[in-house]
Amino acid sequence: MFESLFRKRSVAVTETHSQNTLLVDVHSHVLPCLDDGAENLDNSLALLRGMKAMGYKKVIATPHVMNGYYDNTIEKINQALGLVRDLASRNNIDIEVEAAAEYYLEDELLNKIEQGEKMLTLDEENKYLLFETSFIGRPSYLKESVYRIIQAGYKPVLAHPERYAYLQKDFDSLKRLFDMGVLFQVNINSLTGYYLKPAQDVAEWLINRKMVAFLGSDCHNIHQLENTKSALQLPHYQIAVKQNLLNNSLLKKKTLVSV
Repeated sequence: MFESLFRKRSVAVTETHSQNTLLVDVHSHVLPCLDDGAENLDNSLALLRGMKAMGYKKVIATPHVMNGYYDNTIEKINQALGLVRDLASRNNIDIEVEAAAEYYLEDELLNKIEQGEKMLTLDEENKYLLFETSFIGRPSYLKESVYRIIQAGYKPVLAHPERYAYLQKDFDSLKRLFDMGVLFQVNINSLTGYYLKPAQDVAEWLINRKMVAFLGSDCHNIHQLENTKSALQLPHYQIAVKQNLLNNSLLKKKTLVSV
């Protein structure tokens, strides 16, 4: 269904020989027709090929979930996941693909969590819950929401904290969130200035203080993936991957043995 309705010409992806020591990408939009990421299966295939060429062994797809905009259910996400896994297998792309979600912080999310509904997390055992907020306005209930997420048994992972305008000049708030137990997932492309200088500055500030738990591509398209490759030799990327990042801990044990 996805392939027939949204098929476009595939995009060639060049090989890379960068020193990428990350084996797991924890934030991507490679599943087709769910959000503002891959528009069709050809796009998904090109992204997977590119990520495999970069050395990734596992990709965690994190489609947006936002009430009224991206009304993605677990069933819908899993359907797209099945198509992409089959596509990778048929094209001999040896990469593990899993699905979580990038949840928008809103009452709908908190209600579902507290009602015990299943959430798609980066890792079922550790229950890492990836969430995002408005890019401009500070949520008035951010601190309370973090407490509620933690009380429900999840480990909150804030997607790309460096990109939020309300945090870019408020390092005290970043420190308070960190001390509360929020894990930070920084976008690799932020290190290149892709999201402008303020985001780059915050990303580097977080890395310098060893406050980054995950690096992610947040890849929506081939253009972004190509830009990610350019970040792999940057000083702050090299510093970050030598820190105690959690990315590679999300590989299956049988995969870790063979690395």
